[in-house]
Amino acid sequence: MVNVAARVGLVLDISGSMQLLYKNGTVQEVVERILAVACQFDDNATLDVWIYDNEFSRLKAATERDFDQYVVKNIINNRDIHKFGRNNEPPVMKDVIRKYTEEEESNLPAFVIFINDGGVVKAIKKVIVESSLKPLFWQFVGIGESDFEVLKQLDTMEGRIVDNANFIHIKDIASISDEELYHQLLNEFPLWLKVATDQRVIRK
Repeated sequence: MVNVAARVGLVLDISGSMQLLYKNGTVQEVVERILAVACQFDDNATLDVWIYDNEFSRLKAATERDFDQYVVKNIINNRDIHKFGRNNEPPVMKDVIRKYTEEEESNLPAFVIFINDGGVVKAIKKVIVESSLKPLFWQFVGIGESDFEVLKQLDTMEGRIVDNANFIHIKDIASISDEELYHQLLNEFPLWLKVATDQRVIRK
């Protein structure tokens, strides 16, 4: 496990193609297993949560005390949030950046896990490039069967002072061990921490 303190955020796709993954419990399992990552190195063992389709919402943070049935209580049964529309990533990404770099400035970097089942808009590239100067790392996780064409190009994206994004594809999160899941999630984060610190993107 990475020996570092960081703030941990989770962004969940709730576009129309995700309906089955919410209803069959897959998204709840994602929340629970990523909360376990957050508890390892988040500064207060809290997982900040966003959801998005063509709109977005910040949700109540998830903690070890209240993660049970988190998705049903805070998403599926929440009438105040937009669900199962089309996907549009840049607005929610800009809100994540705003929270961690303007509203809640900190010496701690942010590690943002972004769950998607395919079909991101190409405009995410501009947001990722612009945020490469911020102390924030995007870990995209593809779930399901899509080809994830745009997300597969993240590592070769030019115009950034540091490589601030990574993509992994997990077809079935239930079939992967905790050890392998955490290894994949945290594979590039330590390297980014070192380079971002050397480039003064992270300021001590």
